[in-house]
Parts: sequence; C-alpha cells; structure tokens
Amino acid sequence: MSETTSTCGKTFEGGAVGFIGLGVMGRSLAGHLLTAGYPVVVYTRTKATAEPAVAAGAQWAATPAELAPRCKLIFTMVGFPADVEEVFLGAHGLVNTAGPGTLLVDLTTSTPALAKKIAAAAAAHNLAALDAPVTGGDVGAKNAKLSIMVGGDTAAFARAEPVLRLFGPTIVHHGSAGSGQHAKMCNQIMIACTMVGMCEALAYAKGAGLDAQKMLQSTSGGGAASWSLTSLAPRILAGNFAPGFYVKHFCKDLAIALASAKEMGLDLPGLTLGEKLYRDLAAAGHADDGTQALWKLYEGKMGKG
Repeated sequence: MSETTSTCGKTFEGGAVGFIGLGVMGRSLAGHLLTAGYPVVVYTRTKATAEPAVAAGAQWAATPAELAPRCKLIFTMVGFPADVEEVFLGAHGLVNTAGPGTLLVDLTTSTPALAKKIAAAAAAHNLAALDAPVTGGDVGAKNAKLSIMVGGDTAAFARAEPVLRLFGPTIVHHGSAGSGQHAKMCNQIMIACTMVGMCEALAYAKGAGLDAQKMLQSTSGGGAASWSLTSLAPRILAGNFAPGFYVKHFCKDLAIALASAKEMGLDLPGLTLGEKLYRDLAAAGHADDGTQALWKLYEGKMGKG
C-alpha cells in the first residue's frame, strides 16, 4: 500500500511527503497534498515563497538535506537541469541524505540523460527515482488537471501513481528512466509549433481586419483547436503576459529537445524555428513573461510589411 493511515492521520508508507520547489506550479501541487491530508515538508530557496504552504499546515525544512530524512516520498519541481542535479546528486542532495526505500519523483522538465543518471544513483543507495515531468501550466496545476509523463521502474511507478493522481487524471508510464522526459520533449515540440502557428494566425487576422475574438470563436471549435488556442490566445488579446509557464523555462526545454533530436539524427525544422523565436523573445527582455508573450515578436512587426 502506498498510503497508510495511523493515529496521526494519513502518511505515505509511514512517512511524510516532501516537496522541493514552490513556484508557479509547485505551490498548487503542494497544496493538493495538504488538502488530501498528507503531512508535507517543503523547501524552496526563498523561504518567503513557502509561507502560504506553511500557513496551510506544511512543515518547513531549511535545506533538502534536512527535508530528506523526514519523508518517504519526495517531489521536486525546480528550474533547470543544473538545479535538478544539485538537488539530487550534490554532496548534500537527496540521494545522499534520504532514508532507505524513499521514493524520489522529479516533476521538473530536464534531460533524459540526467534522469537516467539519477535513477542509477538512487538504486545504488537503496532508493527509487522517477522522472515525471508534467504539462498543463498554472491552471492545470491549480485545478489538478495536469498530464504526467513518467519514466522509471514499474514498481516505483505503482507506488507513486495514487499520489500523482492528486495532481491530474492523465498519468502515463512510458518505460524506463528518461522516457518521461522524452515524452515531455514531444509535448514541448508540439506546443512550440502550435504557438508559432497561433501567433501567425492572430497576426493574419489583424492584418485582414478581422475581429480576433470572433476568429478564435470559429477556430477553437474546429480542426485547429488546441489547449494553447483556448487558454493562451485569450490572454494575448487581453494583454496578459503573466507567466503560467516562463519563457526562460520553455527556452530550456526547447534547447533540450533540439539537442536530443540532433543526437537521434533528426532534422526538425518546426522545432528549430520555435527554439530560435523563443531565444529571440528572451533576448528581447521577456524571459520572465509567460510563453504567450511570443506574440510580442509578431506585434512588433504589425504594419511594417
């Protein structure tokens, strides 16, 4: 049984659940764990970021090394592969400080190679590790509607799945370590190409003098329908570029996808274009905006043809 009930309430295999990284998505996911009744221990680089979770009942840990021995299941959702490597494999990282049998689940989008490295190191320390990147953005995290792509040992996946269901209904085990990250690369490639197409369609609609809202009404129910169209296009029209997912993190993801594609000998022109445009967007000062800020590259060219 993955979860147990004691006189102290629900636990995971007799221990608490840890959560490292309380950003745009992580704070909502930690909240779902608390709502479900798990004892939750949290760590984030800036303690003030954790204050809402602590106020809701989470315990604070000053370092990952302090968090690890208190938990039997630990989720991480940090920014970049270098952060993942430090949290897991650093001298005071989770692999070196967690108790035997602890299950480590990385929700960060990172590299397949690093996921394999972490899984091997975890196994050598009598731990289990899964790569489980997610998609669905801030709204999906808040509403527990994320899609979760998992790589790693089948038995470890079976242990984690009941808790992962607190984060979203679509959970797919893709195979061995690293396969969850490869699945997430597929997701990011599709989003990048969709975002380029969506922004070009909006630019075309405006150039043709169409009412953009009516254009979205027509297309969102047809063959062009997508999550980006229904969730992000309205934000563009409202001038809302707040991050549901940061441009800087999307740049990181697309760079990983492009490097992985090259390793496979694949030439993916759509991905290549999307990665370049998002790099241009970040260089123009929009790294901390949401991915819908891609529109700013097109908006700046309107009427200049």
